[in-house]
Amino acid sequence: MLPRIITVLALLLFGTPAPPARAAEAAPKPRARDLGIPFEGTPGRFNAITDVDGVLVGHTTLISGNGKLTVGKGPVRTGVTAILPRGPSSIERFSFAGWFAENGNGEMTGTTWVEESGFLEGPVMITNTHSVGVVHDAVIAWRVKHGPADNTGAWWSLPVVAETWDGWLNDINGFHVKPEHVFQAIDGAHSGAVEEGSVGGGTGMICNGYKGGIGTASRKLAAKDGGYTLGVLVQCNYGTRANLRIAGIPVGADIFSEDPYAFVPSDIQERGSIIVVVATDAPLLPHQLKRIARRVSLGLGRAGSTAGNGSGDIFIAFSTANPDASRSTALATLKMVANNSLDPLFAATVQATEEAVVNALIAAEDMTGIDDHHVTALNHTKLREVLAKHNRLLR
Repeated sequence: MLPRIITVLALLLFGTPAPPARAAEAAPKPRARDLGIPFEGTPGRFNAITDVDGVLVGHTTLISGNGKLTVGKGPVRTGVTAILPRGPSSIERFSFAGWFAENGNGEMTGTTWVEESGFLEGPVMITNTHSVGVVHDAVIAWRVKHGPADNTGAWWSLPVVAETWDGWLNDINGFHVKPEHVFQAIDGAHSGAVEEGSVGGGTGMICNGYKGGIGTASRKLAAKDGGYTLGVLVQCNYGTRANLRIAGIPVGADIFSEDPYAFVPSDIQERGSIIVVVATDAPLLPHQLKRIARRVSLGLGRAGSTAGNGSGDIFIAFSTANPDASRSTALATLKMVANNSLDPLFAATVQATEEAVVNALIAAEDMTGIDDHHVTALNHTKLREVLAKHNRLLR
């Protein structure tokens, strides 16, 4: 199905309505495979995290204003992204989950309880660094509104909210993400194709010296390996141009673009972070999902990440199998993939993570933000030329 366009209420600027924020674009954008970039593994129907049955994704994208930064007014280049493991029933039927921090210069709330309980209770939200608090509170409000009539299911809540920093393009201290934007992202979450690039929480992000943002990919395992589906969604805001590798080639060294950070060259300073969400319908227990989350690091390594000191590389993985595990008050009967059969899922995680990052770079577009800071998107033509020179294009 075509992505749903999410309408965003504009912020009020000095008592008068601001121009409406841009909604996530519905028109299809080229993806990495459309350019002939080779990847290992077999993708699902949409090559997205939503290939895992029941998983929904929604974005609220906030873009308004130009020119000089005025804190509280803009320019605004930010948003919020919601991943619902079990659609609207995510607040009632929890999912086994595990998480891992490759480098901890970042935030993902709620992970202490994920570690302790083994459950993901509700959606995973991604936004900018200084909007974690408002998104956290809004998720609780959403749970109260959509929970049981007596609110017994909303007495206690520890939402999972993750962030990356968009302060080079966005008025990050203006607190432009509001509760209604969180509600819109959750309520507008959908299955099918996922909007990528400069949308949702990824609107103002930078990746490997080029415009970054949201990317996704999936893998469908062979029947002999269980036939399971695994999907990945990234919000990428990390890395240096010199380290960027696509299809195994250090393309960043051959594709010139101005440094996005004027005062700190991107080739000597890794700024930002990456949040990665992994979903699967394979029946995995929390300790196995933590093992899956660790394998995300290998996919990022293929793309050239070194997990720099200033980067928050934080990952969470959940399973949509065993839907009644959290409902049982006595004895729960569970299924699990044997540890000796996990290798295909490990490989799928590495492959889908690598492709999701490239999809984010391919979908992103040039963006100018506060104080006319400009970030250039990865040039598709030049990328194909570099890969063709190394015989790494499929066509």
